Amino acid sequence: MKSISRSQGFTLIELMITVVIVAILGAIAYPSYVEQVARSRRADAQAALLEAAQWVERQYTVSNAYNKKGDGSTLDTAALPALKTKTAEVYTLSFGNTTAAAAPTATAFTLRMVPKGAMSSDKCGTMALSSTGAKSVSTGTVAACWDR
Repeated sequence: MKSISRSQGFTLIELMITVVIVAILGAIAYPSYVEQVARSRRADAQAALLEAAQWVERQYTVSNAYNKKGDGSTLDTAALPALKTKTAEVYTLSFGNTTAAAAPTATAFTLRMVPKGAMSSDKCGTMALSSTGAKSVSTGTVAACWDR
């Protein structure tokens, strides 16, 4: 007698169940991944803002004015230290508040990070840091964007 052998493999139902499970996991995981990447980029931008503010403070120590470099020349956006490559791809560093560019004065400055490229639609928008240490964002809240 011949025995009937069952072929080995997946049935269509098993395959469809697997596809549905993978789709559900992807629908949950992808938005979380995108948010984590954005938070990481924001953290890099904030670190660069703090580093640039320290650099401006060092210039102030030498020249006794926020709008002058240590050698007496004018301090403007072009004089700011360059951003690291990955941060420069998604943010632009300049003087100004969250809404407009503004040159530093002798007694105060505000630095800002304007999102571009992949971060152009970020929920926090433009982030700013003033000479007094005040933090601000153009959209969202400071607590959600700076303190996380």
